[in-house]
Amino acid sequence: MAASDIKSMRLYAHLERIARELAAAGIDPDGALTVDQLSPFDNLHYHGTDAMDRAIQELGIDAGSNIAEVGSGVGGPARYIAERTGCRVTALELQPDLDAVAQKLTRQCGLADRVTHRCGDVLDGPLEAGAFDAVVSWLALYHIADHAALFARIAEALKPSGHLYVEDISSRGDFTAEEAALLRDKLYGQSTPRLEVYGEQLADAGFTDIRLDDLSDDWAQFTHQRVLAYRANRDRHAALHGEETASDIEAFYDTVDRLFQSGKLGGLRAVARLP
Repeated sequence: MAASDIKSMRLYAHLERIARELAAAGIDPDGALTVDQLSPFDNLHYHGTDAMDRAIQELGIDAGSNIAEVGSGVGGPARYIAERTGCRVTALELQPDLDAVAQKLTRQCGLADRVTHRCGDVLDGPLEAGAFDAVVSWLALYHIADHAALFARIAEALKPSGHLYVEDISSRGDFTAEEAALLRDKLYGQSTPRLEVYGEQLADAGFTDIRLDDLSDDWAQFTHQRVLAYRANRDRHAALHGEETASDIEAFYDTVDRLFQSGKLGGLRAVARLP
């Protein structure tokens, strides 16, 4: 997977949005920052910090844990988990521009001693074998077409009895040609198996105690409310970020909403461990 290809998903563009939102809130975007100041702007998944709190609780992450995040974006989840628990996090992100922003923000939060950023493709082996107590990921693995290789690589990076915690996109039905094109081109969806197939893929990679939670209805509601809220504040977003940025983000949110409302796009939480 090339970093340039994934840019068809416009949520991954216009990274200056974070600095502009901070400045609009009266916060110096180039000064010292806190995780709480950044959290409204540096999480690209659903339900923000609530999603990380759940992972922390379910996995029992504490100061002695060594965690890897696959598809870490601009570093929001990695910083939050490290700051809340004192653990060490390796944040792996494919896109160099997101990784550069993530590293800067982590330094500004004073967390560079606990969060290590790496730029690369998880399939190319940038995570050390047998090094991690848990691997986590939010809304990133569906960008990777070869799930068999992906889950095998994650299993290799985990310690014995290590855990995997994933929130990811799935399918609930057969997409029309138009819907499939939107999923592929606008969400960069490369692999969106049904819930039961996802579980089979994890089992084939050697995971056990697999639990799959269907989040589809919740995410359909979340993404619908998200696009409505964005449109209600459309003038504010255009004034702050520019018309092109506002149009790109609105179009992306609208596409996600359309696919969820079709009843064919779904979401899941997968929790599993190695023997």
